[in-house]
Amino acid sequence: MLSRVADSIYWMGRYLERSENYARFIDVNFNLMLDLPPSEKEQWEPLITATGDRELYISKYENFDRFNAIYFLAFDDENPNSLLSCISKARGNARTVREKLTKESWEKLNEAYLFALEGKRKKIWQFEDPRGFFTEVKYSIQLLYGIEDNSVARTEEWYFRQLGQFLERADKTSRILDVKYHVLLPSPDEVGSTIDILQWTSLLKSVSGFNTYRRIFGEISPSGVVDFLVLNKYFPRSIFFCLCEAEKCLYKISDSSGHGFTNSAEKALGSLRSQLEYYDVSDVINYGLHEFLDNLQIRINEVSNAIHQNFFKIEHDQSFQQMDQ
Repeated sequence: MLSRVADSIYWMGRYLERSENYARFIDVNFNLMLDLPPSEKEQWEPLITATGDRELYISKYENFDRFNAIYFLAFDDENPNSLLSCISKARGNARTVREKLTKESWEKLNEAYLFALEGKRKKIWQFEDPRGFFTEVKYSIQLLYGIEDNSVARTEEWYFRQLGQFLERADKTSRILDVKYHVLLPSPDEVGSTIDILQWTSLLKSVSGFNTYRRIFGEISPSGVVDFLVLNKYFPRSIFFCLCEAEKCLYKISDSSGHGFTNSAEKALGSLRSQLEYYDVSDVINYGLHEFLDNLQIRINEVSNAIHQNFFKIEHDQSFQQMDQ
């Protein structure tokens, strides 16, 4: 496969996953607002901070109110990581490899793009409750995943898209979890209080993991949520699960045995996956949750850089498509 084609498909997977997760980011805050007492103020600044685009935001806006935050995260053309920007770039990449996609996938991707564009035209960010729009964006992308699961051959193209999707999901799950670190409680005494538990519950709902968590862990606790979202072997949005799936994709692409490593990308990803495999939740807590997630995001970026060096830089030396976060 041409490295140009692999690059486009890999980033199509990452951009689609990123746009879906930005819809989830906004859902996090709306769930938090609904569960908090009326006396508590909305907190949008933590969400911007967790995305890694705080500097760009404060260069454009004077405050962190709801309208500015939603517009920036969802529709701002100058934010390269906004939901609309990511869907647009996924569509642009798909167009360059149109012959590699099924007709149904291409049509569904176009529908998702036009729907997101319509949200900007109708100024959906000014709605009192725009959650229906963002839920529809999530479902559109999940439907696209479903169509591809049932219509695309498991060749290199498939594994490159899956590789991008799972690496992006691991990164964004870490950022959704990091939102809780940045959300301020009324006072330090509120740690472990009803409000604290409500925030952890809202976070689980934002990744569609609340019911699964309750079946596995029962009572909501900070360490249980961290264990579930970072280290769980079976939940498809946990960081460990995503890294395992990404590693399988790399082995398929390299046609390697699945033991050890044959290139620097496999080495970087295998090292990160094995570290999590032998961690338990006390290791994460003792490291410091925010510090642990920061380090994790850096190492995922290193894996992505190694993938670029090994698979995409062979025939051309184009700039990275993603914005560092």
